[in-house]
Amino acid sequence: MNSDCNDKETFRWKRFLSSFRFALNGLRIVVKEPNFRVHLAAASGVMMAGVYFSLTRVEWLFILLMIFGVMTLEIINTAIEKTVDLVTKDYQPLAKEAKDLAAGAVLWFSLLSIIVGAIIFLPKIYSLF
Repeated sequence: MNSDCNDKETFRWKRFLSSFRFALNGLRIVVKEPNFRVHLAAASGVMMAGVYFSLTRVEWLFILLMIFGVMTLEIINTAIEKTVDLVTKDYQPLAKEAKDLAAGAVLWFSLLSIIVGAIIFLPKIYSLF
């Protein structure tokens, strides 16, 4: 009986570790995408500015939520694009719409991120002058 319990626990850990490896592989894939690299560069710049301006914890919270939100949507966008490409190589209006909608979600959240960034950083930039 105890052996069965240990086997189940071992299986759970193996399954968890496999899932974790798949997720890391997904991150390795998306880092190669040009748009994701643009987001990484922008995030790096924003984080350096955050350090320079000594953001508060709440400001960091909002900045990190925006950064991870944009990047998460970019990962989903990439997954949708690859899935659509898998389904059809031919031009299909619905396939184009699916890709455009996914890209639109990234753009929409990016606009929110710019607004949040402006609310946080513009007063700090103005105080330099």
